[in-house]
Amino acid sequence: MMYLPEKPNMERWAEMPFIVQMANIGSEVGRTFKWKRKGNENMAKGAFVRALDLFDLTIAVGRISEPFSLRGSMLKEEIRARDQFCEEYLSEDNDALLLSDKYFSHFAKACALRSSL
Repeated sequence: MMYLPEKPNMERWAEMPFIVQMANIGSEVGRTFKWKRKGNENMAKGAFVRALDLFDLTIAVGRISEPFSLRGSMLKEEIRARDQFCEEYLSEDNDALLLSDKYFSHFAKACALRSSL
């Protein structure tokens, strides 16, 4: 049986900076990759669904606080990353998720640097 947590809180999520949202998505992407490589489909599927929830929430809240000129670009990037993640997850290659894991690791590093300043 797969455990799925409650849906994230939209108001709280909307208050987070984009970089923090992406780092949180990256945590679930990394878990998905880890469990898929280990062959634990239930855990991989749970992390995959949680990542999709966070992707969808990020897309839904939009980038209202960002300058209008950046909103479209950020939304395109988010949708492109979500599509790539889904494609990699559905791949027969257990290492396919490495690309998304590397991509999101940059957000985690940037988030860590940001909080240390």
